[in-house]
Amino acid sequence: MQSEQQYIDLYTQTRQLINDHSSVVMNALREKAFEDFSAKGFPTKKVERYKYTDIPKLFAPNFGLNLQGLDQAVDPYDLFKCDVPNLSTALYYVVNDRFYTKRLPAVAPADGIIIDSLRHAADTYPELVARYYGKLAKTEKDPLTAFNTMFAQDGLFIYVPKNTKTNHTIQIVNVLRSDVDLLLNRRVLIVLEEGAQATMLFCDDSADDRNFLTTQVIEAYVGDNASLELNCLEETHTKNVRISNVYIEQQANSRLNHNIITLHNGITRNQLDLVFRGEGSECFCNGCVIADKHQHVDNNTIIDHAVPHCTSNQLYKYVLDDHAVGAFAGLILVEKDAQKTLSHEVNQNLCATKTARMYSQPMLEIYADDVRCNHGSTVGQLNDTALFYMQQRGIDKKEAKLLLQFAFINEVIDKMELIPLRDRLHYLVEKRFRGELDKCSCCKLCK
Repeated sequence: MQSEQQYIDLYTQTRQLINDHSSVVMNALREKAFEDFSAKGFPTKKVERYKYTDIPKLFAPNFGLNLQGLDQAVDPYDLFKCDVPNLSTALYYVVNDRFYTKRLPAVAPADGIIIDSLRHAADTYPELVARYYGKLAKTEKDPLTAFNTMFAQDGLFIYVPKNTKTNHTIQIVNVLRSDVDLLLNRRVLIVLEEGAQATMLFCDDSADDRNFLTTQVIEAYVGDNASLELNCLEETHTKNVRISNVYIEQQANSRLNHNIITLHNGITRNQLDLVFRGEGSECFCNGCVIADKHQHVDNNTIIDHAVPHCTSNQLYKYVLDDHAVGAFAGLILVEKDAQKTLSHEVNQNLCATKTARMYSQPMLEIYADDVRCNHGSTVGQLNDTALFYMQQRGIDKKEAKLLLQFAFINEVIDKMELIPLRDRLHYLVEKRFRGELDKCSCCKLCK
């Protein structure tokens, strides 16, 4: 309990300070979260869902925390200039774990949509936020969710009312900024009411070469006949550790397209828990990982078919080089009454070196008898015959290897519905394989 104890002591000593710089709605769940975390501590590798990532080791160092909500000396609108061609977005920022309010975008996504600091929204619309906050992210079920709920003081709130469609993609840039090694706890609450439609892009970037440890909890509610495209792109650096838990609930006839792309990182663990609560819903959950050096990427998913007539599709692909480590564990759970379920789960992986490691564990747990479910996994190296064939036609081995890796990973990117982002990612992925991680040319975060 060594890693846990420093945070248990910290919370005990600063609980009033934490509450004073947050909202009543968020504070209402804090004590239970503290009790749940104190009882379980950080999950070790003996816990099935966490067996591929050493969580206690990540939290052992002594990180600073900004519990007083001090502003960082940064204007993200000056730092970050996105030059993705034809990507017209309503651009917002979260600096570390707090929504940036000093400047806001000139364009609005649509009338009636709320995009605000979670703390401010909880004070302004307490009944609305309390109706959803913490209802999916159960602190008794996951210690890291409890940890985040215990310390999170602010974050982001996105609300799309009934039958409203965003006229611009909502782009959120999470900027890491600090002069010291920093632990931050980010919270995101997304609510789409009946018939709402929204496209969102979350980008993780770092403005400083410091050790960052981020816990993030995203709760997303997709109402009846609503549609959400949620894209998450990580381009940070090798000193960054990110632990992200995403909880999604879909109601009847809703549609979700969730894409998570890891282009550059240090250690990343992404967890997705999705549950179907209404019949006729479908989801497309895709992941793309490119890792080299000693980078580590662990994706863990559970798709819970709790009702009949729902469809889920998962495709995760990894390309690992050098000493990189990848892990994928995906469970499709089909409950007793979830007849007529359709589910497809695929994890495909390339290890470009003998020292790269990939752990793959697709799983099916089925309690209904009228279903169509399948899953598959492959781990291998580039096809020698294809390499030889390309070299015979004048393509050198290095370029041939790059082209094959590029074609392999593009299947995931092509499933993104946001076409300008898809085109930009094709370019970034090629640069990544060439060892030239290339961000937007006019973005000062890249310098």
